[in-house]
Amino acid sequence: MKLNDLNKIAALYNDTETMPLLFIGHGNPINAITQNEFTVEWNKIGKSLPGPNAVICISAHWETNGTFVTTMDKPRTIHDFYGFPAELFEVEYKAPGSPYLARETKKLIAKTSVELDNNWGLDHGCWSVVMHLFPEANIPVIELSLDYTKQPQWHYELGKELSFLRNKGILIIGSGNIVHNLRMISWQNKDGFDWALEADRKFKKLILNDEYTELIDYKNLGIEVQLAVPTPEHFLPLLYILGLKEKNESISFFNEKTELGSISMTSLMINRK
Repeated sequence: MKLNDLNKIAALYNDTETMPLLFIGHGNPINAITQNEFTVEWNKIGKSLPGPNAVICISAHWETNGTFVTTMDKPRTIHDFYGFPAELFEVEYKAPGSPYLARETKKLIAKTSVELDNNWGLDHGCWSVVMHLFPEANIPVIELSLDYTKQPQWHYELGKELSFLRNKGILIIGSGNIVHNLRMISWQNKDGFDWALEADRKFKKLILNDEYTELIDYKNLGIEVQLAVPTPEHFLPLLYILGLKEKNESISFFNEKTELGSISMTSLMINRK
């Protein structure tokens, strides 16, 4: 990125302490309108964070051919699900967008051409979480899409290019689930299948040991992980967040629970030691 482009961002956002990073297991969309152990924790974390100037969310639910960033002033609330109570479809999270931040993010990323998008909005992978973090909806939120044509290493490296924004008060959130197999969900199982619990443990151990090469090459981690990540979109947001971690930062887990047999809510925060 050119120096004058960095200076433009600096002019809009004053220097701040390095913002934490979040990967959040968003799970069932019904969490948006439910007060439970997961949403209570999201709300608690929102209150503990330094007040961000804006939020960039990488959500499992915006996959594109190419990389896009939302640029509208008023992003719409996308109800990208079906079969849920009418109350859920009535939710409107009216946080503003940030066309300026979207344009500057486009300039910041050198790895690929980033297109400005004025149609998408905020999908439930984003708003169902952010509405609990920041219920007043007064913080600008933009989304960065997942290019489904790219490999995990590419996504990990792209995440690194956002690091400058952390010192400008921009909170970067990855939203997905590290174990996410919808075909094997059991509505009668309040806990996790053995393979799901083992995959969750394996992922957490690799994360704590900074063994990111193995995480990026997750397809070779055994049958449990193959079942846990049958498709990549819910796992890739984690790689963006791990790509942004610096050496002097620590990781703490929260919402460490696997439910419905095959969905892990395990989430993490990265912060300065």
